[in-house]
Amino acid sequence: MLQINKNYVLDSEKKPIAVQIPITEFEKIEEILEDYGLVKLIEEVEDEQPLSKDDALKYLEVLKNNVEC
Repeated sequence: MLQINKNYVLDSEKKPIAVQIPITEFEKIEEILEDYGLVKLIEEVEDEQPLSKDDALKYLEVLKNNVEC
């Protein structure tokens, strides 16, 4: 399990309002969340049939044309 070293930020009434963590631990948490999200996306589509090369290229063109730069 990931060890998270936390520093609590308190308001004037000594109530916790925020938490500080080292940037390396934050980056590790980000990586874990991204990996989790990727696994969920893969699970979501694992029963779908893959696109043919031609269909994939057509789909890519549609995406390129719909993206605003």
